[in-house]
Amino acid sequence: MNLKVGDEVVVITGSDKGKIGKIIKVIRGSNRVVVEGINVVKKHKKPNGQESGGIVEMEAPIHASNVMIVDPKTKKGTRIGHTTNKNGKKVRITKKSNEMID
Repeated sequence: MNLKVGDEVVVITGSDKGKIGKIIKVIRGSNRVVVEGINVVKKHKKPNGQESGGIVEMEAPIHASNVMIVDPKTKKGTRIGHTTNKNGKKVRITKKSNEMID
């Protein structure tokens, strides 16, 4: 998976199609990501010693194939490629504008 925490992504399918948000969490085992403000669900929580119970809204994970990284130059979704920089380190680049991500 080419996505990292903090990347700005756009949703390309589903009920939140077209929305943009930052990645909060990456779940590599199931190839899913949690994006802030995307796929918000209501969860019923029981009260415990520290928190009161009730219905809370939280972001649920979505599959990584349903999001695309946002190109910093064009502000649209793009694919990710890899190349090496001058120091010989492997870096991620956008396919549309060939700009380095990170």
